[in-house]
Amino acid sequence: MNDTLVTLVGNVATGMDYRESPNGAVVRFRFAVTPRYWDRQRENWKDGSTSFYTVWARRALAVNLAGSVASGEPLVVHGRLRVRDEENDGKRWVSAEIDAVAIGHDLNRGTAAFRRIVRVDAPLTEAQKAAVG
Repeated sequence: MNDTLVTLVGNVATGMDYRESPNGAVVRFRFAVTPRYWDRQRENWKDGSTSFYTVWARRALAVNLAGSVASGEPLVVHGRLRVRDEENDGKRWVSAEIDAVAIGHDLNRGTAAFRRIVRVDAPLTEAQKAAVG
């Protein structure tokens, strides 16, 4: 209810780490976001500091992402921001993660061809039919 939703525009920095879990498919990858700004003194565009995020996608989004996206591709990622502040062996570190809700290619920088996935539900077993009534 009080989640921080963010939308990031950047590039895939690593390959898709795809795994099957008991709760369904999961994909993890690193995402690089580099802001650009206009340098008035030099009259040209400059890159700012790159921020890296770990993006998590689950279930159908994970399956479709793993089959559609490769390292280096430009994306738009929308999801819940999670900032972790931890200490390990006396060293403190902060990381930012995104639990993705939606991901798509950045069409300002290329084209994409969308293919809808048709899902077929498995037929009910005899026990399920009896339970439904």
